[in-house]
Amino acid sequence: MVQKSRPPAAAKEPQRRGEPKRRGEPKRRGEPKRRGRPRAYEPEIALGKALDLFRKQGFAATSLDDLSAATGMNRPSLYGAFGDKRELYIKSYQRYREDARASMVEIFRQEMPVRQRLERIYAAALNIYLSGETGPRGCFTVVTAASEAVSDPEIRAMVLEGLADLDKAFASCFRRAKEKGELPDSADPAVLAQLASATIHTIAIRSRARVPRKELEEIVKGAIDVMVGANP
Repeated sequence: MVQKSRPPAAAKEPQRRGEPKRRGEPKRRGEPKRRGRPRAYEPEIALGKALDLFRKQGFAATSLDDLSAATGMNRPSLYGAFGDKRELYIKSYQRYREDARASMVEIFRQEMPVRQRLERIYAAALNIYLSGETGPRGCFTVVTAASEAVSDPEIRAMVLEGLADLDKAFASCFRRAKEKGELPDSADPAVLAQLASATIHTIAIRSRARVPRKELEEIVKGAIDVMVGANP
């Protein structure tokens, strides 16, 4: 009996370059792995997350892994967007100063009695210092940047500039109050400005230590009474 021969198996057509691999085909050796789509992010939102973390933990205690988790960005993306950890810290501090200035600039500019102006400035400061999802964070300048200023000239220059700007803004307030007769002729706007700034720093530190707002407001009231005189 003659056995019928089977027709030869059809040869597999080689996959052309650029064509997608057919389902079920084994991966060929040397074929590059497909990368997932890079995570989209908003730089300003990511910077805000980094700012929150630095305010809470400081520079040294914040790792790149912490920043990556907080921002949702991997290390290469962080480096590409913001530079190294120090650069990201400086950008965060700049953002903090801009936000703080924006929250108070109108209070300094508007015309109002000096006592009312000071009350509004300190209330705005307390709103900043006592904010935070996990508790009060205080002032970036006083709590964390001042520590880094010891060994970093660039951060030190930023801190000193911020302190000087605050002194100048307060001095301008007291100078106008003196011109309007709200303060005696013996009042020294520069000295009063330093006292006003020192009060800002005091409530910043105490806010970080979770002193209740009511106690901080009593400190503010006493400081204002010293600077412009107690209410009759």
